[in-house]
Order: sequence, then structure tokens, then C-alpha cells
Amino acid sequence: MRQFSDLSEQEILALAISLEEEHGRIFADYAQGLKDTYPASAKVFTEMADEEHTHRRWLIDLYTNRFGDHIPLIRRQDVKGFMQHQPLWMVRPLGLEKVRKQAEAIEYETRTFYEKALTRTTDASMRKLLGDLVEAERGHESLADKLTEQNLTQSVKDSEDQARQRIFVLQVVQPGLAGLMDGSVSTLAPLFAAAFSTHQTWPTFLVGAAASIGAGVSMGFAEAMSDDGSLTGRGHPWLRGAITGLMTTVGGIGHTVPYLINNFQYATSIAIAVVLIELWVIAWIRSRFMDTPFLRAAFEVVVGGLIVFAAGILIGSA
Repeated sequence: MRQFSDLSEQEILALAISLEEEHGRIFADYAQGLKDTYPASAKVFTEMADEEHTHRRWLIDLYTNRFGDHIPLIRRQDVKGFMQHQPLWMVRPLGLEKVRKQAEAIEYETRTFYEKALTRTTDASMRKLLGDLVEAERGHESLADKLTEQNLTQSVKDSEDQARQRIFVLQVVQPGLAGLMDGSVSTLAPLFAAAFSTHQTWPTFLVGAAASIGAGVSMGFAEAMSDDGSLTGRGHPWLRGAITGLMTTVGGIGHTVPYLINNFQYATSIAIAVVLIELWVIAWIRSRFMDTPFLRAAFEVVVGGLIVFAAGILIGSA
């Protein structure tokens, strides 16, 4: 990698052309990735991509006038000091907030580059263009604000917020809730069956831990292999699987941990209290994110939990 201070004026111009081309394509990819879910924000990035392409043409005109038609390929990764941006533009679906933050970082970095480039040249035409580009990049933040005001009316913002909420529920809340419900409810029977058949805390803990981890692995793989998310919009299958598996394990481990206490009666009382808390949390999540009335959600969850809980006690006491 080259030091920026070692670049010639010709190489600085070539690097600037490469940066503007790269950023224009990134913003265009942002627009493409956002157009279905966030069309107004996609329009903002389309116009910003057009601005970058205009800057590239200015730079090419100056370069060819000074150095000829051949432009050497010098990229950000060839020069020390540039940030390494995560390729968010390749991810589908795009996260709106991450995209906006990364765009701001790109614009800030580009402005800083032009400000440093200004100190390296004495050519009047190049200084003028670089100064104009500094102002243009500095104005991109205000441009984004202006475009946002023009394109993102309050109703559009509300619509995009609702879309973002739907995506969050679809890709995170639903798989997490499915795992939490399965882990909290399905492990009750083996845990309390072991508890009331042995009246010993350590064997009960081992059964609960095994049931929780086994259920987590099973649910995680089942969710990951259910669909690839390309048509349903449910996101990357392995991320969903990881969320589901983790929450399944958490749901079972919660009422298993009390059996690390040596006193059986004390441990069982705490485990039952934890179960009630888990069922309340599940009901609250369903009410908060799934548009289910809290009392109805609580009734459904509690009834299911009590049936499994009773089954475990009856089997263990047989």
C-alpha cells in the first residue's frame, strides 16, 4: 500500500476518479436495494449517485486535459488511511439506518481526502476543482437533508418506519418468540418429571440442561432449513436459525438453573416462579409485536404451559 503523501498529482486525480466511481455505484446499489421497501429513501440515494457521477466527469475532464487519456487504476485499498467499509450494499434486505450511517461515513471520508489533496497541489485548475469538490461533499449532508425533506414527507416516514418494524418482527421477533415459546414450554415436562421422580436437584438440572440444549439445536436447524428467505422476506436462514436456537435454549435454561441449588423444595419453588415470569414475558412479546391482546395472549400461553407442567408432574409422580 502507498502512503498518501507519496502520491503525485496525477495519482491523486486518478484515485479521486476511482473513489467517485465507487461511491456512485454504492449509492446506486443502495437505491436498488431499498426501492421495494423504502422507495422514498431509494430516490435520495439515486440522486446522490447522480451527483457522484457528475463529480467523476469533472475529474476525468481535468485529468485528460492535464495528463492525457490513460487513467491508471488506483483504488482506496492501494493507499493507506482509508476506512474499510462493510459491503452493506450486497446484503438483502438492506437495513435503512445502517445504510444512512455508512453513506455519511463515506461522504466525510471523501471530503477529508479532497481537503488533504488540496494541500498537495499548486495547479490553479486542480485547486479550483478540488475546492469545489470539498464544498460539494460538505454540502452532501445538507443535500441529503434537503432530499429527505422533499421526498420523505411525514406520511412516507411513517410508512417506512412501519415497513422497518414489519421487517424487524418478521426476521427477529418471530423466530425469537418461536424459540422462546418452545424452550419455555416443551422443556417443562421432562424437567419436572425428573424433579418429581427423583426429588434430587443435580439429576434434574442435567435433564433440564440436556432438554434445553437439545431443543435449541433442533429448533435452530429446523428454522434455518425452513426457507432461504428470498421470497418470504424472513431474512438469512442461518441468522433466523441462530436466533431461534438461542432463544429456545434460553427459554429452557431459565427454569433449569434453579436446580443448581441443593435444597429441592427451594429450587422447585424458584423454578416455578421463573416459569411464570417466562410465560408473562412471552405473553407481553406477543401483545407488543404480534398485535395480540395481552389477556388473550396470556391465557393461551398460560393454559399451554400449565398443561405441559401438569403432564410433567403427573409423569414424575407416577
